[in-house]
Amino acid sequence: MPNDGYLDSSVHWKVRTGQIEFAEPTHGEVADAILDGGLATEVGQRLGSGKEADVYLARDGHRLVAVKVYRQYRTAHRGGRPIKLATMGERALLEFDLLSYAYQGGARVPKPGNRIENMFSMQYIGSPDAAAPMLQKATLEDPESFLQATLAGIEGLAEAGIVHSDLSPFNILVHDGAPWFIDLAAGIRVDRLGWPPWVRLTQAMESLRHGLTMLERHFRRYDLEFDAADVLNRVRSQIDRFGVMTPP
Repeated sequence: MPNDGYLDSSVHWKVRTGQIEFAEPTHGEVADAILDGGLATEVGQRLGSGKEADVYLARDGHRLVAVKVYRQYRTAHRGGRPIKLATMGERALLEFDLLSYAYQGGARVPKPGNRIENMFSMQYIGSPDAAAPMLQKATLEDPESFLQATLAGIEGLAEAGIVHSDLSPFNILVHDGAPWFIDLAAGIRVDRLGWPPWVRLTQAMESLRHGLTMLERHFRRYDLEFDAADVLNRVRSQIDRFGVMTPP
């Protein structure tokens, strides 16, 4: 994917002449970019890293926030030239839009803040002492109630018009006994279908089926089971508003 939109002529000249190093910014450089972009007034430690991005704890005035920064070089994303700022900027924009849409639709996701280029801020989930743990690493006090809340949250996302295409115990946070859904980078909008509707809805259902399989495996540690087919049917009835997946 071309990245020309984010790069001025001086940067192109440095690329052509080999006078630019393709290395990820240091923590200090990332912090400066976050501050310069107005996403926070203070930047702290890195909370975690994924395949494409890092998340930092920051403070916006008196309020704790999380800032997600898409990496430009050390990523699993294929395509683009050595400088991937435009590619990563577009991915940050996509996730920020999905997060905003899910939040406005009432889904249990972090409240979005602001975005600039390949970074965006959002609500910090956790206490002042520690970030909320991922479901994968948490010990649930009431696993059955949490499971039911998680399934309801999946339906809530669908009601907001989004299917989480990378649903797993790594992308659900546990805070105050409730599930919070994160990392909507590859989420699928199912309320506004840009592709042939059947294609997008089928992709969404296949992704959700895989995610529910991951959750089934996780909750077996608590000797809990749920009817994944029933969940899929309820979600399908929500997102297939025009009956395109219904056999004639």
